[in-house]
Amino acid sequence: MNTATSTAYDYKVVRQFAIMTVVWGIVGMGLGVFIAAQLAWPFLNFDLPWTSFGRLRPLHTNAVIFAFGGCALFATSYYSVQRTCQTRLFAPGLAAFTFWGWQLVILLAAISLPLGFTSSKEYAELEWPIDLLITVVWVSYAVVFFGTLVKRKVKHIYVGNWFFGAFILTVALLHVVNNLEIPVSAMKSYSLYAGATDAMVQWWYGHNAVGFFLTAGFLGIMYYFVPKQAERPVYSYRLSIVHFWALITVYIWAGPHHLHYTALPDWAQSLGMVMSLILLAPSWGGMINGMMTLSGAWHKLRSDPILRFLVVSLAFYGMSTFEGPMMAIKTVNALSHYTDWTIGHVHAGALGWVAMVSIGALYHLIPKVFGREQMHSIGLINTHFWLATIGTVLYIASMWVNGIAQGLMWRAINDDGTLTYSFVEALEASHPGFVVRMIGGAIFFAGMLVMAYNTWRTVGAAKPAEYDAAAQIA
Repeated sequence: MNTATSTAYDYKVVRQFAIMTVVWGIVGMGLGVFIAAQLAWPFLNFDLPWTSFGRLRPLHTNAVIFAFGGCALFATSYYSVQRTCQTRLFAPGLAAFTFWGWQLVILLAAISLPLGFTSSKEYAELEWPIDLLITVVWVSYAVVFFGTLVKRKVKHIYVGNWFFGAFILTVALLHVVNNLEIPVSAMKSYSLYAGATDAMVQWWYGHNAVGFFLTAGFLGIMYYFVPKQAERPVYSYRLSIVHFWALITVYIWAGPHHLHYTALPDWAQSLGMVMSLILLAPSWGGMINGMMTLSGAWHKLRSDPILRFLVVSLAFYGMSTFEGPMMAIKTVNALSHYTDWTIGHVHAGALGWVAMVSIGALYHLIPKVFGREQMHSIGLINTHFWLATIGTVLYIASMWVNGIAQGLMWRAINDDGTLTYSFVEALEASHPGFVVRMIGGAIFFAGMLVMAYNTWRTVGAAKPAEYDAAAQIA
C-alpha cells in the first residue's frame, strides 16, 4: 500500500475541487439568474438591503469568477501539472490547505457581501481580513504548483504549465497591489490610492483579472484538455510559445480602456486603446492554435459532446477577443460605454469561453480521477451542450440589442440641443432584453443542473479502490 501511494498521483484534492466547481457553478449561476430577474421585475429585491441587486450582484461575480472559475483552475492545474510532470503534487498537505482555505474565502464572501461589507472595487470587493486570507491561500497555491514543476520527472515544461504559472504569479501581484488599503475597523478599510490613481490601479487589476485569471489560466486548461480530448498534438508548439509571450507582454497594459472619457489623462486612455487593439493578434493566435489542433479530427465533433464544449468555447473566445479590442476604440466606446453591450461582451467570455472550456475539461477529468471509463451519460453531456450554447446566445444577443439601443437613445438630441429620450424611456425600451437575458441565463443554469446530476451518478458509481487504480503514475 505504501508503494502504491508513493507512485500514485495525488488526485484527492483534484476530486474535491472538481466537485466544488460544479456546486459553486450552480450557486453562482443560480444567483445570476435571480439578479437578472430583479432587473426585469424590481419587486424581487423584496425591499430588503441584503437581498438588493446592489449587494447580490458582487456576490454573483465573486461566486462565478472566484468560486466556480477558481475551483476549476485549481482542479485542472493540479491535475495537468502532475500528468505533464509525471510526478505527485509537491506538499500535498499544503494542497489540501488551498482547498479548505479557498472554500473559507468563498464562505466569508457569501456572508460579508450581503451584509454590506465591501471595498466597492470591481472584482475586489472583499474587505481586508478576507484579502489577507486570499493572499495566504494564493501563496500556498504557488508553492504547490511551482514545487511540482521543480520536482518533475521530465525535462520539458509543457506550455499549459507556462500559462498556469503566469496566471498564478500575475494574479498574486494584481491582488496585493490593488488591495493595499488602510484598515479603520474590523471590516472596513480605505484604499491607499486616491481619485484617478485609484481608478487606474483598480482597472489595471480589473482588466488583468480578466486577462490572467479568466484568460491565461483557462488557456492553460485549453492547451492540456483540447489535445487530450481530440487525441491530437497541439497544432503548432512554436505558435503556442509565441502566443504565450505576446499575450502576457501586451495584456497587462490594456486596463485604461475601461476609463475612456473619464478624468484619466488622455494619453493613458489612448495607450490602453492601442494595446487593446494589438492584443487581438496573440488572442487569435491562441484561438487558431486550439482550433487547428482538431486537424484530421473534426469528425469527432459528431459523436463527442465533450470535444464540442471545448471547441465551441474557443469560438466564443475568438469572438469575445475580437469584440473587446473593437469596444476599446474610443469612437465605438462612446456608444458602448455604460450600456448592456458591455454586459453582453463580458458574458460572451464568461459563459461562452470560461464556463464552457471548464465544463468540457471537467467532463474529461471527473471520470479519470474517480476511476470510471466515462461520465454516467454521454447523452446528458450532449443535452448540457445545447442548453449552454442556446442560453449563451440568447444572453449575449439580448444584451447587444439592448446596449446599442441604449447608446443610441442616450446620445440622441433634438434640434435645440435637449435630450430626445429620458433615462426612464431608455430603461423601458430595455425591458424585453432584460427578460430574454434572464431566460438565456436560466437555460444555461438548467444545463448546470444536468451536469450536477450526471456528476452525482458518475461519482456515486465509483469505489475508493477505483480511485487508487486511476491515480497510478503511467
